[in-house]
Parts: sequence; structure tokens; C-alpha cells
Amino acid sequence: MSQKIRNLTTLVALRNTEVERLQTEMAEKTNLRDRYQKNLERLTSLYTNSGASGNLHPALAGNCGDYKQAVMAMADSHRLDLHMHEADMAVSQQALNAAWAKREVMGKVLNKEQKVVSAQQNAKERKQHDELATQLWLRGQK
Repeated sequence: MSQKIRNLTTLVALRNTEVERLQTEMAEKTNLRDRYQKNLERLTSLYTNSGASGNLHPALAGNCGDYKQAVMAMADSHRLDLHMHEADMAVSQQALNAAWAKREVMGKVLNKEQKVVSAQQNAKERKQHDELATQLWLRGQK
């Protein structure tokens, strides 16, 4: 039985390692998402704060319009990348949840096995005590 408990303990440790790895991965992905969001805020700020181009000289107005369009296109590209990244995060979150559930199940199985072994050891000890008591009683009867 102790071999079974050792194997289960090893499996639980492996599941813990997997959960920790996935948690680290999720933290990195969360940081990347935050960077995407901050970049989007900056890009939005750049094209909204560049001012109105209608009051400028036609050449400058054209340049300002081109600038705004380029920044808007870059922001759209970042939004698309952010959505793709968030979809990847959702998949990673599901993997993390599944790994966590597997770890919990293995932990419960390990606890159950430990209780069974403990109960068996307690029964064995009680039996030994009973046998010793019986032997002592029999010696006292002679």
C-alpha cells in the first residue's frame, strides 16, 4: 500500500507542477494583455489629440490626416492582436482549470488512500494490543 501512496503523492506533485506552470503562463499572458491595452490607449490618445486637420494648410492637413489614418490602422491592428491574445488566454484558462481539477481529484484520491492505510494500521495495532492483553490474561490464569 505504501507504494501506491508514494505513486499518488508523485502524481499530485506533478499535477501541482503543471498547475504552477500554467499559472505562470497565465500571469505572463495577463501582463501582455495589459501592455496591449496600454498601447491601445496611447494610440487612441495620439490620434484624438493630434487636433483638427481642417484648419491647417492643405499640405499639413494632408499629412495630419495621413498620420491619423496610420495611427488608427495601427490601433485596429493592435485591437485585432488583443482579441486574438484574449482568445488564447481563454484557452489557457480552460487548460488551467482542467489541470486544477485533476490535481484536486488526485489529492482527494491520495487523502482517501492515506485514510485507508491509516485505518488498516490502527486495526493492526489494536489487534496486536488485544493479542498482548489476551496473552497477559492467559499467563495470569496459570
